[in-house]
Amino acid sequence: MPEISSNKAVKLDSAMQVSDASLHQRWRLLKDRLARYGIVIGGWGVIVAIILIFFYLLYVVVPLFIPASAKSLAEYQMPAKDKGKTLLLALEEQNEVAVRFTDQAQAVFFKAQTGQPVLTEALKVPQDMKITSFAPQSSGEGVVAYGLSNGSLLIAKHSYRVTYPKDVRVITPMISYPLGEQPLALDAEGGVLGMIALQVGEGNTTVVAKTASNKLKLLNITQEKTLFGEATLQRTEALLELAADNVAFMLIDKEQRYLYAASSDGNLSFYDISDKSAPVLKELVNVSPGQKINSIDFVNGGLSLLVADSSGLVSQWSVVRDAKNNPGLQKIRSFKVSDVALMKVSAEQRRKGFLTVDTQGVIGAYNTTAERELLKLPAAKALPAAFALSPRANAFLLQSANGTLNFWKVSNEHPEVSMKSLWGKVWYESYPKPDYIWQSSSSSNDFEPKYSLTPLVFGTLKAAFYAMLFAVPLSLMGATYAAYFMAPSMRSLVKPTIELMGALPTVILGFLAGLWLAPFLEEHLLGVFVLLLMLPFAVLGFGMAWQFLPKAYRQKVPEGMEAMLLIPVIIGVSWLAFAVSPTMEALFFQGDLRIWMKDSFGINYDQRNSLVVGIAMGFAVIPSIFTIAEDAIFSVPKHLTIGSLALGATPWQTMIKVVLLTASPGIFSAVMIGLGRAIGETMIVLMATGNTPVMDLSVFQGMRTLAANVAVEMPESEVDSTHYRVLFLAALVLFMFTFVFNTLAELIRQHLREKYSSL
Repeated sequence: MPEISSNKAVKLDSAMQVSDASLHQRWRLLKDRLARYGIVIGGWGVIVAIILIFFYLLYVVVPLFIPASAKSLAEYQMPAKDKGKTLLLALEEQNEVAVRFTDQAQAVFFKAQTGQPVLTEALKVPQDMKITSFAPQSSGEGVVAYGLSNGSLLIAKHSYRVTYPKDVRVITPMISYPLGEQPLALDAEGGVLGMIALQVGEGNTTVVAKTASNKLKLLNITQEKTLFGEATLQRTEALLELAADNVAFMLIDKEQRYLYAASSDGNLSFYDISDKSAPVLKELVNVSPGQKINSIDFVNGGLSLLVADSSGLVSQWSVVRDAKNNPGLQKIRSFKVSDVALMKVSAEQRRKGFLTVDTQGVIGAYNTTAERELLKLPAAKALPAAFALSPRANAFLLQSANGTLNFWKVSNEHPEVSMKSLWGKVWYESYPKPDYIWQSSSSSNDFEPKYSLTPLVFGTLKAAFYAMLFAVPLSLMGATYAAYFMAPSMRSLVKPTIELMGALPTVILGFLAGLWLAPFLEEHLLGVFVLLLMLPFAVLGFGMAWQFLPKAYRQKVPEGMEAMLLIPVIIGVSWLAFAVSPTMEALFFQGDLRIWMKDSFGINYDQRNSLVVGIAMGFAVIPSIFTIAEDAIFSVPKHLTIGSLALGATPWQTMIKVVLLTASPGIFSAVMIGLGRAIGETMIVLMATGNTPVMDLSVFQGMRTLAANVAVEMPESEVDSTHYRVLFLAALVLFMFTFVFNTLAELIRQHLREKYSSL
């Protein structure tokens, strides 16, 4: 009986063990399955996240390239036809109220979308005077001038008061007189005033008019206030050295420095009127050879002029200063707008764009910076007679010769962007030649935005190049030595130390680079160059000397620990290089290497430059490259190295012919991962460079990268603005950079793996 009980106990114990083993096996299978599903879900999650990031960037960027559009909202007959012929059409900012000034000195205000009259006001022209000329101010401030038959002119201004009674917007039009309600005497002889150009500023007004004696007369009125608040007017008059017979158009820039007088035969006279008592003719240019000038207007800001001629061509002329700082006119671009004559060119008031109307009623919208046609459509069925562009350039009014008015709404959000403005050279206003420039903002509302991504891409590649130039040799050679030659005890200390470098925040590296490394390199520039020359020779010399030491001495150092002996050599050579550099600088470089380079070769030295970035960002990249490359080399199967050595190859030959070739896919991956890290680095280049978007290959000049540019400017950009979307475009370009580099790296890595898998 005891025997039977014992057998039962053994069987029960065996069954329990089998049950426990089965349970343990099932638990292991469950954990394996969960881990597999977790890895799969995590991998797909990463892929989905990357795809979502890509499509979100694309979603923000695509509106930059959506073409402009226009929609006709209303067509009606001209209001108050009995008040005279239209001399000027204008729209207020909200596109609700429009005005037409007539040849009977009437200002007719009406609803822009219906034509319903709002207010009709007669300007204060003396009853015994006839209107002989009319001109609006070119800068779009709502100022107009009527020339009168007695040699005087009346200056008026239309403006709009916005109120919100019961939360409803009400726009009330008004007429005011900046220089008083009495006409301003211009021609002392009392003759008929012809063509007029005017610019009314704050306390300063300049008028140029054609007199009855066929001369151009300039009048400047400055308003000064005394200590008691009394205003005094000071007049300055001058005659221009130009016969007014053939003058068809005149404009004065908003700063009242330059006068442009265009003749109908294509000649443009450019005057410097800074000294109002002595205007100077600076240049006479034929801007439309063989063609008739039909319209001229200033591009927003008044730095360049648009000239529309009878051939359908619009040319842009800008004031460019020569080497002696003398201003002159330079043609910077032209647009072939139509095959028929142009009737009107009208510049936008807030951007560098313009609209044209040809004699067939076709409207065209263009941007000067982007050199891009944005819109072209027939807007009138009859011959155009008058045209008004909204201050926001989102609507326009077109009056036909038969008295019909057409009101159009325009959608044109991002006209400044084109492939040329992003990637090509653009001739910006006041610049001597086309160039790649990034300058997204300015203190002036007349600023021409410059969105060239080329200098940012150049800066990104330049920073990555110098960082990789510093990091790749050190990391790969260090990885090779650590994995193949170094003693295991030393490797266990060196590798974690280098990997620990990767945990340093890049903001700390950037902080040290900007505040310590940059001034140090500036002060010891020659010492750095001397060190770069001396260190390789010192290491080679020490190696040769080590070989000639007696074997008994060499055997005292454990195999693979020889590198420890190089530490005092490197420290000593570094000290020597910086110690002798001041003497060498005084003997050979006139006491300052930086000044010597500038005087001898024209090389400028910027304290925060590519050399600083290369060293600082190289230290950030070294841990990644070293770790991956060292693991790849150390993982080469031992039977390959043992077999090579057994066949008589030296350790060096084994490393070159076997180890590095076998580990080449991993080494290449390490380099490409380091390159991707360098391209996407933000904080180091943000803090260690001058952050200026210049295109200069010099190692002594700074740069601005795509990542740093996004980090600097994104907080100050207006959401959904052109600047905002271009920054997202820069992020998309950076994303594509890393995607393309990683894809190519993977393809090459797979090729190398297949090629050397047989080793």
